[in-house]
Amino acid sequence: MIANSDDEAWMSRALQLAEQAAAAGEVPVGAVVVLDGKEVGAGFNAPISGCDPTAHAEIRALRDATSRLGNYRLPGATLYVTLEPCTMCVGAIVHSRVSRLVYGAAEPKAGAVQSARRTLEEEHLNWRVESFGGVLAARCSGAISDFFARRRAERRRRRQLFSGKE
Repeated sequence: MIANSDDEAWMSRALQLAEQAAAAGEVPVGAVVVLDGKEVGAGFNAPISGCDPTAHAEIRALRDATSRLGNYRLPGATLYVTLEPCTMCVGAIVHSRVSRLVYGAAEPKAGAVQSARRTLEEEHLNWRVESFGGVLAARCSGAISDFFARRRAERRRRRQLFSGKE
């Protein structure tokens, strides 16, 4: 599968949502569900603020889309997400019958599309999802790297402050 001309625009929208996650102190991941050229669902990471380990951007975007459309299945839809989905999110993508997945940055530790696992390629699955990674990858990866760099710097400052070494 190849990227199409709208992929960068929709990934930019997902990056806007990732910024909202970062502003809330969450890992900056954003996701958008698009059907027939229109946004039908959106979400960003909120497991900390929502006290919900399933509140990943993808899950929240899928819940938003299925709620708006009144159907738990989304054939023909494309899910755009700034980070390669984990196993839980890939499962939700398959169960919701999303037709196409487009993601930005690879996730070497927990990515379940191409990195740590290749879940979408498992033969026993009853739904096939086309996937394409690397759309605006540098921007997507940079958002996450910058977030964790800021978090590490804040922790260093706190340790120095409490140790009396300023």
